Amino acid sequence: MTELSKSTKEKLKKVSTATIATCLFKRGLKHQFIQDVKPLKLGKPTMVGEAYTLRYIPAREDLNPITVFKDPKHLQRVAVEKCPEGAVLVIDSRKDARAASAGSILATRLMVRGVAGIVTDGGFRDSAEIADLNMQSYHNRPSAPTNLTLHQAIAINEPIGCGDVAVFPGDIIVGDDDGIMVIPSKIADEVADECLQMTLFEEFVMEQVQDGQEIIGLYPLTDEKIRLEFEDWTKNRVG
Repeated sequence: MTELSKSTKEKLKKVSTATIATCLFKRGLKHQFIQDVKPLKLGKPTMVGEAYTLRYIPAREDLNPITVFKDPKHLQRVAVEKCPEGAVLVIDSRKDARAASAGSILATRLMVRGVAGIVTDGGFRDSAEIADLNMQSYHNRPSAPTNLTLHQAIAINEPIGCGDVAVFPGDIIVGDDDGIMVIPSKIADEVADECLQMTLFEEFVMEQVQDGQEIIGLYPLTDEKIRLEFEDWTKNRVG
């Protein structure tokens, strides 16, 4: 597993999930955007961190009474205490938000421990409180019932499916107001570098469009004259 460098992390904080999606599509990765998951609160800084995973299966009543929370080895609680600083806890709730994946107490503990964020394809209880934490959070919709009524924690830091996307421990999770992209860790550095360049070009394109330039030849860039203009524009910015 490739460790996320501070440099790559800072680069990814400057690019959008839309740009990352296009960059990954160029590499043949078409399904890296977690479906039906949205931020609890818009306008927070971009979330970037390595995935630490928790997987639920359907609860079975004889194995999942409320007393299981007293077990110090209960995997939901263990995941909260083991998720590394700077990582993102990604929960496979089987796209089922009828019961909560977690609540504000566990989310607050993650925040205090320095975790970058929490993502589930299910729902959170106490969602308004979680939204106000100094930590990013993403879910499908609010949900009041405890996870025990529907979900049974079965594994931590193993490959999971979240919102129809395969998430492996150590994958790079990037979240903004549009949602969540999952970047395979082994290509994170090159993706970050390319996305920065793509973002720079998109800034140039936006300036041109606002000045009345037509899209054809500009976006995508196929006009050699415009290509040279972009090179000059880039040099002037750097200079």
